[in-house]
Formats: sequence, C-alpha cells, structure tokens
Amino acid sequence: MIYSSFHSVGLYFLFLIPGLLIGIWAQIKLHFAYKKYSKVPVESGMTGAQAARRILDDAGLRDTPVEEIPGRLSDHYDPAKRALFLSSDNFHGQTVAAVGVAAHEAGHALQHQAAYGLFNVRMAMVPVTQFASTAYTGILLLGMFMHLLPIALWIIIATFSVITLFQLVTLPVEYDASSRAKQQLFRLGLVREDERAGVSKVLDAAALTYVAALVSSILMLLYYITLARDNRR
Repeated sequence: MIYSSFHSVGLYFLFLIPGLLIGIWAQIKLHFAYKKYSKVPVESGMTGAQAARRILDDAGLRDTPVEEIPGRLSDHYDPAKRALFLSSDNFHGQTVAAVGVAAHEAGHALQHQAAYGLFNVRMAMVPVTQFASTAYTGILLLGMFMHLLPIALWIIIATFSVITLFQLVTLPVEYDASSRAKQQLFRLGLVREDERAGVSKVLDAAALTYVAALVSSILMLLYYITLARDNRR
C-alpha cells in the first residue's frame, strides 16, 4: 500500500513536471517579448484600440465595440457579446506589442464573421470544457471517499479528454487569428515592414502558451490513463 502511494505520487510528478517547465518557459518568453516590444513605438502612432477599430471597420464590423478592461494581458474577444476587450496597456499603448495584441483579438472577430470552422467548434466546447475543468477534482475526491477510485479514474479520463480536445482545437484557432492579424496590419499599412518582426515575436510568444497548455493537458491525460491501468492490476 505504501509502495502504491509512493508510486502514484512519483508518477504524478513524472507527468506534471515536464508540462510545468514548458509552461514556465512559454510564460517567460511571452513576458520578455511583450516587455521588449511594449517599449517600441509604432511609426503610425496608432493605439491598440485604434488599430483594432481600423481592422474591424475595414471588415465591415462597425458594430463590434472595442472596450477597455483592467488587468495585464487580459485581452480577449467575446463571441457571445460580439465585442473586443483590451487591457489598458494595449488599449492606450502606441507600441508594436499593443498593436499586435489588439490586432490578434480583432483576428478572432474576423474568424467569427467568416464562420471559421474551428472557431465555431471551440465556441461550442466552452461550456462543457468549463464544467470538465471544475468537475474532475470533485470526482476524484468522491471516488476516493466512496472507494470507487477505479470508476472515478475513467470518468476523470473522459473529462480530461474533453479538456485536451479543447486545447487541441484552440491551438490552430489562435495561430489563425495571429495570421489574420499580421495580414491586416500589413495590408492596411498600420505597421511598417521593419516592425513586422516585432509583431511576429509577440504573437508567436503568446501562441507558445497555448502549445504549453496542450502539452500539459496531454501529459495529465496520460497520467490518469496510466493510473487507471495500474489500478486494474
């Protein structure tokens, strides 16, 4: 029994640590890329909000509001409200980082407008993924308390499969939004050719955080599958 407990803990950290390290690395890359290009002004002098507004208006999305919200890198597009929300730094910032992030969020609005398939799949998965993300811990504790751990583990595997699938769908959605952002920024002349690299570095660093989230989800799913198989022996 003691061996089994130590084995489970050791197995947990074996799967947890690689995902954790990749996540930390991705966050560090994003931090330094964003910090660097938050100090580089764009030649156009446009704020992130103005750049997003220009992209949206050009696409005929004049009714899509661009609003300011508190927090750092809390930027997002809300498909339910059909509104774009930018953190204060990016809303008011006249930098390569601010314009790049704002354009990325506008890219999500363009995906919504174009009925981009994976964007719609991701949007449909949000409620069930939110439930799965909060339910699996309770299911594990309930299974342990009621001595039904083998059954609980397979339920947890099902919930983690949903989370992993969501992360798998999210990754190409984020890369596509960045691609749309870059295309519109350059097509509309909102950034210069020599500012292209800075925009790419910020958006690529942000995308790495989604790669890290996917890797972490896959590793934890594999952990629970391994644990379930061990419990069957």
